[in-house]
Amino acid sequence: MPGVTLAEYSQSQRDRLAFLELRLRFLGELQRRDLVARFGIQAAAATRDLALYKELAPGNTDYSPKNKAYVLGASFQPIFHFSADRVLSWLTQGFGDNEPMPTQALLTSESPTRLTQPDLNVLACVTRSIHQGCPLSIEYHSLSSGCTKREIVPFALIDNGLRWHVRAYDRKTKEFRDFVITRIKRPKQLPGAPIADHERSDQDNQWTRIVELELVPHPNQQHPEITEMDYGMNGGVLPMNVRAATAGYMLRQWSIDCSETHCLRGPEHRLWLRNHLTLYGVKNAVLAPGYCSDTVSTSAR
Repeated sequence: MPGVTLAEYSQSQRDRLAFLELRLRFLGELQRRDLVARFGIQAAAATRDLALYKELAPGNTDYSPKNKAYVLGASFQPIFHFSADRVLSWLTQGFGDNEPMPTQALLTSESPTRLTQPDLNVLACVTRSIHQGCPLSIEYHSLSSGCTKREIVPFALIDNGLRWHVRAYDRKTKEFRDFVITRIKRPKQLPGAPIADHERSDQDNQWTRIVELELVPHPNQQHPEITEMDYGMNGGVLPMNVRAATAGYMLRQWSIDCSETHCLRGPEHRLWLRNHLTLYGVKNAVLAPGYCSDTVSTSAR
C-alpha cells in the first residue's frame, strides 16, 4: 500500500503485523487470541497491534460482532509482499510467517526453481474458502475443455512437486477433482451457500483411502546398496503410506517404476514399486511410470 512506512517499528512488531496480515488475507479472519498464542504476548499488546494495523491500512480489516473476529476488509491491499513459495510454506507447514525481508544465507545453497507460481490473490481466495468452509465460483481453464465456469467446494491444497492444486468437489462433473491453481481465474467466494453432505471431504474416497507402498531398489541396478543408503531403507524396503489422491503424483515425481515386471530402464528409475497391486482403484495411478491398468485389473481378480 503506497505511503506505508514500516521501518520505524521494531522487527518483532513488524513480524506480528505480517502474521496478522497473512491470517486476514489467506484465512479471511483473525482473533486477538491468534496473536497471543503465536507470539506469547499479552492481550493488551495484541490489541495495540490490531489498532496499529488498522491505522496503517484502514481498509484492510473490519470487525464482525457475529464471529467476534476481525475479517478481511472489502478494499484490502497488502502492505507486506511475500513470495508464493513462502506463503505456501506458511499455509502447509506452519512456519515462515515473519516479515518478508532479505537475509544473508548462512551457507551457500541452491534449490530448483518452480517454473509456475500461483497468483497470490487467487490463492488467497481459495485458501479463505477452505478455511471458512464455503463454496467457490471460478473460471477454470483446462487443456481438454478450455474455459468453463464452475462451482467447487475446496478442502485441501496439494503440491505435486511441480505445481499446486486444490482438491475440491466439482459441482459440474459431480465428483472430487484436483484443480491447478494457476488455471483458476476470477474466483469468488459464496459465503452462506449450503454444502451438501456428499460434497464434503470425508466422502472423497480417493482422499480418505491410504495406499501402502513398498519401494525397493530397482532390480536392474548394479549397486542396490547405494540406493538403500540414499533412501534410508531398512531391510532393503522403503515403506510409505500416502493418500490415493496423491499417489500418482508422488510416483511420477520420483520416477518410480510401477510396472509388474520392473521393465523400465534408465538411471532415473532407481526405485521399483514391489507391491504394484496396491494401485488397484487408485484413479491417478495412470500418472505412475510403467503403470498398466489392464495388468493390475487382471491380476486383482
